[in-house]
Amino acid sequence: MPSMLERLEPGQLVVVGDGLVEVSAELAEAFRPGDRLVAIAATGDLLHVPSAALEAAASATDAAVGAFAALGAVSDDQITAFFDAFAANLDDDETMAPVLAANAADVEAARAAGRSTTRLVLTPSMRADMVTGLRGWRDSTLRRDGEVATFPHAGWAVEARRAPLGVVAFVFEGRPNVFADAAGVVRTGNTVVMRIGSDALGTAEAIVAAAVEPALASSGLPAGTMSLVRSRDRASGWALFGRPDLGLAVARGSGTAVAQLGAVARQAGTPVSLHGTGGAWLVAGRSADAGRFAASVANSLDRKVCNTLNVCCIPEARVDLVPVFLDAVDRAAEALGTAARVHVESQSRRHVPADRFERIVTVTRADGDHDEPQATELDESELGTEWEWERSPEVSLVVVPDVDRAVALHNRYSPRFVASLISDDEAEHHRFYAAVDAPFVGDGFTRWVDGQYALDTPELGLANWQYGRLLARGGVLSGESVYTVRHRATITDPGLHR
Repeated sequence: MPSMLERLEPGQLVVVGDGLVEVSAELAEAFRPGDRLVAIAATGDLLHVPSAALEAAASATDAAVGAFAALGAVSDDQITAFFDAFAANLDDDETMAPVLAANAADVEAARAAGRSTTRLVLTPSMRADMVTGLRGWRDSTLRRDGEVATFPHAGWAVEARRAPLGVVAFVFEGRPNVFADAAGVVRTGNTVVMRIGSDALGTAEAIVAAAVEPALASSGLPAGTMSLVRSRDRASGWALFGRPDLGLAVARGSGTAVAQLGAVARQAGTPVSLHGTGGAWLVAGRSADAGRFAASVANSLDRKVCNTLNVCCIPEARVDLVPVFLDAVDRAAEALGTAARVHVESQSRRHVPADRFERIVTVTRADGDHDEPQATELDESELGTEWEWERSPEVSLVVVPDVDRAVALHNRYSPRFVASLISDDEAEHHRFYAAVDAPFVGDGFTRWVDGQYALDTPELGLANWQYGRLLARGGVLSGESVYTVRHRATITDPGLHR
């Protein structure tokens, strides 16, 4: 057995993949006995996981593992009762009073620290969507055991049957609604362990106490069926995804953080569903209707989420759409009571009025208001930048020779997520769909990409193709798609042999 790592020395070399990485003075100073050092071969990172983060992840995961073993003994009716009780608790104003108070405190703390609160606020509409999602799982006909296919043979037959996968681990940014989303995997007999962003931990703990734990108790489900990692340290996410007893790991957040989490999970041998970068691309065709184009732009910029318009491509033959685009962006900003920022690809600058680059506007970011140019240049290589705006819309514009060039830029620089073509040419739509490398393709506004909105099912995550195409599943991960398949033989001929 290898001995435990007790300390690190500055300059110490650690083998990471095919190379050596030097331990920094900061890492050596912070490392304590009982901590863990995770060397990620895919990225060359040395990740420091303090013992407290390890313990928080272990406690939550052990509870979920134990609950999964016990969940097989409960009935589907009890699972239905859990969803009913969870939804009722969230829908009850008295029950939710401490949750809303905790959320207000989380929001205030995040604002004071200059961090985004776009998804942190537990609004009435978010709460209503959570209740609707839970009641959808309550009323679902989906069950843990179901026939997938039957293979008859002479004297015997084999059934392929759906079965629970196991423990599903989630690492999300600070979004209170993840509790309702993640609960969906319980419908198919799985258990859940979650690590939520530090900004929302207070809200999460309040939801567990007020809504989750009472629902589990009243329905007779094991207490660890939905388990929370009670740590603000992001290293607890690495500790969670490094567990070898997970059935699936799901991560959503910023690109770098999600890439690290994905590398940790893969190194542990755990299947992982990632969505680290967002931003939709919208392309105008030669025959694009100006009104439809304008509406698609404006309606794709109502708020900043992963499916918000990030890059717009206009062909040179339709530069008349540039002022239409700029006006639509301005209207979207005005609806939010602010001003917009447009990042114009350098070679496209000549198509944008010069005064846009000279005019100073006030834009609202997470850390407050800033006076900045209304338009700035960016290099073509920067088209992959996702604009993380708080209230003031930001979007990139590039004028291209044709739709084919727009597709080529998308496939090179985008996160390969959402692509939309505005065109009245059906043949052009067929060519676009065949060529663009994205799991979500449309012909209008981009904000339709949402599991609950589009498919009437609470989503656990939206997957882009940034890390490669998905095997045998769509880009929307929901509770009904988290399962494995077992095979069961029925032998009617006792003399059957090979």
